Amino acid sequence: MPAGPTRKSPAAIGAPAMIAGIPGMAPPSVAPAWWWWLLVGLASAVLLWLPPRIDIALQLDLSIILILALLALSMSFLWGYVGILSFGQTAFFGLGGYAYAVLALNFDTTTWPALAAILLPMLFAAVLGYFMIYGLVSDIYLSVITLVVTLILEKGIRSTSGPEYVIGSVRLNGQNGIPGLPSLRLPWDSSTELFVDGVLYLATLMLILVYVGLRLLLVTHFGRVLVGIRENERRIDLLGYDSRRYKLAAFVLAAGIAALSGVLYAVWGNFVAPEMFNLNQAAQVVIWVIVGGKSTLIGPIVGTAVVQHLTLRLGTIGVGQVTLVLGIVLMVFVLVFREGLVPSLGLLVGRLLGRGRSGAAR
Repeated sequence: MPAGPTRKSPAAIGAPAMIAGIPGMAPPSVAPAWWWWLLVGLASAVLLWLPPRIDIALQLDLSIILILALLALSMSFLWGYVGILSFGQTAFFGLGGYAYAVLALNFDTTTWPALAAILLPMLFAAVLGYFMIYGLVSDIYLSVITLVVTLILEKGIRSTSGPEYVIGSVRLNGQNGIPGLPSLRLPWDSSTELFVDGVLYLATLMLILVYVGLRLLLVTHFGRVLVGIRENERRIDLLGYDSRRYKLAAFVLAAGIAALSGVLYAVWGNFVAPEMFNLNQAAQVVIWVIVGGKSTLIGPIVGTAVVQHLTLRLGTIGVGQVTLVLGIVLMVFVLVFREGLVPSLGLLVGRLLGRGRSGAAR
């Protein structure tokens, strides 16, 4: 007599559904549920409600967290959903900031320089990505090449200290950077500049739009192909898709998000410097993504907030070796939350809910 199908416990049946119902844990191919939209709306409302009710120092701290979260989000999208680990996101971050600085100072306007400062790094990414991706460079070498490009750009910028290194009327100033950048002006009223609270509003709006846009993109046919490439690129090719074209498009899109972060960073500090490109900055982006969880979109945002808050907090309380202490804390995070903070907490909640339902079934 053939054995019948194995019966699963209610907890085993319900666990995947419950885990998928936890924020940040739903499969990318599943359209956002109503509660996701509610949570995004509530988070947006809180962030937009805060600026008039907090002091300038806190506005600055919150702004830089949101701006850097965009940079982390660009890497997470590329790494977690396409399978491309790009150490070169800081290259596009720095190029965006420097392009805005040079264009805004030369033309005494801010709207179209900000847009151009996003498009130029995307064009650079298209050229660089074409030679790497269509040249069938392996994933490891792609990571190395993007890191090398970042370091080359940093060294190149640092070597422009002399008075002969001028673009239009703007000196690059080498390692001293370019100070005195103009604040963003309203496109419909060029006489009104964004103050600290205005930059916070803009950073909040951009982060929400990019986060929601990427989440909806993953539900589309294009997004599903990207996830398929991450899972098995050869199978995608055998199904008739040109995986190189999809990977290049994702690479360029991630570069645009990183460039947007660089523009906002330049506006936030009214200053750009070679440190935007350096190895320390590139490593920090990887840390933010790992801490939050690269397999989610909300993870990098949470990771950036946690690490930046720890950095600011350790500096405020007078810890001498901030880097050492922060490194130990991050090692603990990685060992305890191996999949990242958000996925690990999501799985923990899913298990607790599963146990609760199993107990109720008894």
